[in-house]
Amino acid sequence: MELSNLTTEQRNKNSLNLDKMSILEALHTMNKEDKKVAEAVESVLPKVETSIEKMYVSLSRGGRLFYVGAGTSGRLGVIDASECPPTFMTPPHMVQALMAGGEDAFFSAVEGSEDNEEQGAEDLKKKQLTAADVVVGITASGRTPYPIGALKYARSVGAYTVSLSCNERSEISQFADCDIEVVVGPEVLTGSTRLKAATAHKMVLNMMSTTTMIKLGKVHENLMVDVHASNYKLMERAKKTIMEITKVTYEEAEEVLKKTNHKVKPAVVMIDTGASYNEAEEAIKQSNGYVREAIAHIRKNSPDLRNNMDSR
Repeated sequence: MELSNLTTEQRNKNSLNLDKMSILEALHTMNKEDKKVAEAVESVLPKVETSIEKMYVSLSRGGRLFYVGAGTSGRLGVIDASECPPTFMTPPHMVQALMAGGEDAFFSAVEGSEDNEEQGAEDLKKKQLTAADVVVGITASGRTPYPIGALKYARSVGAYTVSLSCNERSEISQFADCDIEVVVGPEVLTGSTRLKAATAHKMVLNMMSTTTMIKLGKVHENLMVDVHASNYKLMERAKKTIMEITKVTYEEAEEVLKKTNHKVKPAVVMIDTGASYNEAEEAIKQSNGYVREAIAHIRKNSPDLRNNMDSR
């Protein structure tokens, strides 16, 4: 009865005849419901902002971000965490995901794993969690024991805790410093929270990781200047990014990129200021990763270097 009272478990009045609908009718119904997700996310933006401010401070001081969940919620955490190294060249330990049942649960359900509150705490203990870290517990219902156990343990060691659920007054909210409840309403397919609830959670997780990385200086304008150019597509993106920022030719971008071991930031700084690779890297370090500040730092402290882009 406790589960059936949750909004995410209610029947959606707009899809009571789902099994009788044509394919197009079902698609329109799902599409109309999906449009409600963005509005639900918009309503919790102030709390998302609060969580990101804490994440930024934590990561800038060497802390880590952990996503913890079970089932679809856990998989969403894994997806977001795994995209950070190639997109922002973060070290693997910076953003991590813990999933009930372990890595095998990403592909198939591990029976009973989500109901083990103690395991949520134990998995974080293995990561040697500290007060410098941030933990996000993800659960559509708001009552899943695994992430609840994780948040309880996180609070006990002083880590900042965030809950992400899709029901009002969720159980997990009481264990979070910042409780984010994205109420998207009943699913088109009753109880199937891989639909609207999962979409809402993916949107919020995208906001968390992307905006935190922006604040950490891993974005210049709206370009990925910390992209890990590990394959052909990303290598070409790196060259295009350099061309967009500095207005050099494809060949020039390619040549400088080789000198920087395929890193975009120092390439941009080198082209913009005439600095050497070592000088560019040091300026970036002194500027906490921000490209604009690194360029300004070089121009201020090395006036003899070429200054060919005064407007930037």
